[in-house]
Order: sequence, then C-alpha cells, then structure tokens
Amino acid sequence: MILFTYDKTFDGLLSCVFFAYEKKKFPDRILSESDQKPLFVDEQYYVCTEKEKSGRVWKGLEKKLSKFAQNMMLSVWLSELPEAEMLLFRYIRKNIDHPQGIEMNFGDDDVLRIKDIAQKVANDARRLIQFVRFQETADGIWFAPVSPRYNVLSLIAPHFKSRYAGQPWIIYDTNRNIGLYYDTRSVAEVSFAQKDLPDLKTGGLDEEKLSSEEASFQEMWREYFKSITIKERINLKLQRQHMPRRYWKYLTEMQ
Repeated sequence: MILFTYDKTFDGLLSCVFFAYEKKKFPDRILSESDQKPLFVDEQYYVCTEKEKSGRVWKGLEKKLSKFAQNMMLSVWLSELPEAEMLLFRYIRKNIDHPQGIEMNFGDDDVLRIKDIAQKVANDARRLIQFVRFQETADGIWFAPVSPRYNVLSLIAPHFKSRYAGQPWIIYDTNRNIGLYYDTRSVAEVSFAQKDLPDLKTGGLDEEKLSSEEASFQEMWREYFKSITIKERINLKLQRQHMPRRYWKYLTEMQ
C-alpha cells in the first residue's frame, strides 16, 4: 500500500496529484496527519502543499473540465466525506490521462459519485439559505447559528452578502466551530472560544446577549406562527419533507 499524508487543504490535494505524477507513485490512500493510519503500509510520503504546483494542476483541469464540473469537484471537497480525497484523486487522474476528459462519461462510477455528492452538498446549501434565522445582538450584529451537514458556508455567503448588504452579520457553523462575519464591506472567517459553544447549541443566544427588542420580536413571531396554524390540518410527515427536523433547532417558530 502506498500512503500519502497532507495538510487537509484543497491545494494540498492538488499538490498530491502533482507529486504522484512527478514521482510516478500513485496512492492507495490519502490521509491527513491526524487521521488513523493503516497498520500495513509499504510506502508513505508526506506531501507539502505548494501553491505553484497545485495551480499547475488546476490550470490543466480547467482545460479539460467545464465550470460546472469544476464546481462539482469543489462541492465534493466541501462534503468532508472520508471518501472525498481518493474519489477526487481518481477523478482528477482520469481527466488528466484521457485526451478529452471524462466529465460526461456517466458510465464511470467515479463520475456518478462526484455528481451524487455534489448534488447533496448543493441541496444542503439551498436548504440552509431557506432556514437561516438571524437574531439581533446587543451590539447591533445580526447573528445566525447553523449546523449544516456539509461545510457549505462558503457557498451561501454570496447570497447573504447580496441580500443583507447594508447590515453586519455572522453566520456561525456550530458543528465546525467556524463562521463568516460580514462588516458591510467584506466577509471574513471568525471562530469563538469553545466555552461559548454550549450556548449556541441550545438553539440561540442567551437573552442578555440579544438586543432590547429581539426577545419581543421572537415572541411575536412565535405567536403569529401559532395563530396561522390550523391544528386539524397539521401533517408532520409532509412538514418534515419540506422542513427537515435537523433544521428546527435554530428556527424561532419551532422553539
């Protein structure tokens, strides 16, 4: 078995591709340094991330793949699934080795799997846009905790940057302890101390962190939601189809 270890970045994965062709060594597994290693390894290589080399691989792929296929690859990377590294490595290698690329070869299992995962990531991002609920904090920032299945914050940022261009906001992924902060000019990554996370995982901010009006607005919204509900026509199965239960924790009307 040939094992590559790398720094768990997309540039690092592309550097692994460059290293494999340069050394004529093609891995059976690609893992990060923190991953548990298999017991029996014939050859192991640590691949350093080099922007120049990863850039050359990406430029080569741009010549073979459409923009849509490139975005699918990035979506698979954001899925963070255990299979993602080797799946992408095989997909990239097949496109490099084939004269025209294999983007439209749906008889290939890797092409189908790339398409399937990318679609699931896109659906997760789309659902997240629908179910984000902001809370106004005492310092005037609109805050929204979320817990997406995949690492999709970068996919939804352009929508919220355009939709709420004139107000500062934070969308925070409580699963990964990372968020995006928009200051009305640019978007930057932020991270909170671990001690603050338990508050977020209960469904929202503590009342003392909210603006003076936010608690009242939340109560009004819950009352409105309750008033328009026709109890005799409640269909929980249908409701869960359109609004999966895993999103309920951060929905004001469901608390």
